[in-house]
Amino acid sequence: MSSSPVQRPVQSSSGGPAPLLEEVLSIAEELWPQALAESWDAVGLVTGRRDREVRRIHFAVDPVQAVVTEACTSGADLLITHHPLLLRGVHSVEAGHFKGELVHDLIEAGCALLSAHTNSDSAIGGVNDVLAGLLGVQDTEPLRPAEAGLADEGLGRIGTLTAPVTLADFASTVFSVLPAVAGGVRVAGDRDALVQRVALCGGAGDSLLGAAAQAQADVFLTADLRHHPASEAREAAAQQRPYLIDVSHFASEWLWLPAAAEALDRALRDRGYDVEVAVSGINTDPWDFVLTPGH
Repeated sequence: MSSSPVQRPVQSSSGGPAPLLEEVLSIAEELWPQALAESWDAVGLVTGRRDREVRRIHFAVDPVQAVVTEACTSGADLLITHHPLLLRGVHSVEAGHFKGELVHDLIEAGCALLSAHTNSDSAIGGVNDVLAGLLGVQDTEPLRPAEAGLADEGLGRIGTLTAPVTLADFASTVFSVLPAVAGGVRVAGDRDALVQRVALCGGAGDSLLGAAAQAQADVFLTADLRHHPASEAREAAAQQRPYLIDVSHFASEWLWLPAAAEALDRALRDRGYDVEVAVSGINTDPWDFVLTPGH
C-alpha cells in the first residue's frame, strides 16, 4: 500500500549560528540553479528580506493556505515550495484574493518564500533523479538535456531497471513508492509485457511523450496525462511501447522534498550553520476521492 506524506524534521536546531536568507539562497542556487528553469517559469525568492536570519526552514510542494499556515505557525523563517505562488503575472496582492492573502500572511509572520520549480526538476539530485532512484532506474540521462547546464541536467530521465519486470509489477512498485492520493496509478499497456527501459518525468510531462518514444523506452511514467496527447501517443505506437503510467502530479514531486531538505541541511551544516528543517506532511493533491467500476 502506498504511503502518506508525513511531516518530519530533517534536523533540529541546537542553538548554533543561523545563516542569513542571502546565504541560504546562495546554497539553494548551487543545488537548483535558476538557469535550469524553463523560460516560462517563475522561480526564486517571492517574499523575504535577504538580511534576515533563517533558523527554521519548511519544505512543501504547493504554496496553498494550509501549507502557509503550517509554516507560519511553526515559526518557519523560510518556506521552500516546488510550485510557484505567482507563476502568472498579477497586478495586485490585495488580501481579498487568496494569493494576496498568502503574501500578507507570509510577510506578517516574517516568513520568506522561495520557489524551486523546473530548475529542481532538471538539476542533478532533483525531482527526476529522486524519482528514478526510488524506482530502481539506473544509468539515467535526461530525456531533454538542459540548454545551459551539465550533461546530466535536463528534463525527465531515461534509464534501465536491473532486470525486466512485467508492466503490472512495475506499476505496483510505482504505487508503493508514491504517497497515497485519491487518483492512484493509471496504466496503458499489456500488463504482462516485460519492461526494463524506463522514461520518467515528475509532474506534468506530456511534452516529453515524443522524447520517450525516441529514446526507445518500454514505459513512460509521468503525471497529468491528458486524453488527446495520451491517445495520440498510443496510436502512434500502435498500442505498443512505450506503455504509459499516469500518476498524481503532487505525489510524483513530493518524493523530492525529503531529499531536497536533507541536501540543503547538509550544505548549511557543512558551512557551520545550525538550522531546523522540516518537510510538510499536508497532502495538497487537489482530488479527494475517486469512483471506479465496482466501487
